[in-house]
Amino acid sequence: MSQGPRKPVPQLVSILLLAGVSLAVWAAWLGWDQHRDVHPDGTTTGPYEAWQVIGLVLILLAPVYWAASRRYLAGAVLGTTAGLTAAAYYDWSDDSSGLFMVGVGLVMIGSLAVTAVVSAIASATRQGGRPPGH
Repeated sequence: MSQGPRKPVPQLVSILLLAGVSLAVWAAWLGWDQHRDVHPDGTTTGPYEAWQVIGLVLILLAPVYWAASRRYLAGAVLGTTAGLTAAAYYDWSDDSSGLFMVGVGLVMIGSLAVTAVVSAIASATRQGGRPPGH
């Protein structure tokens, strides 16, 4: 009996699951902080602090590793990238300058690159450095 038609379903579920997790983690770490800090010299920073972004990345390592180590590479890479890109778009879309799309594009490219590297490492670690099927 062939398992072919059922194989894409777990991949699709992993994509949706990781996208949802990424959206939720963004909301938990970055979604609540919308305030820019004004320093005495007039410069502004923010709205996020470095510890918030580091926390977001560290928390997302676990589901990305989980998905990649179980060979759900599409979920690990595409799901996380889609979730973070959608969250950034929603969070920043009220910017009147229109430059928010540059930031959204950078989030998309950066998360795609980083999750691809982490997924490759997790997959290789899980397989013990052996090629698939051995």
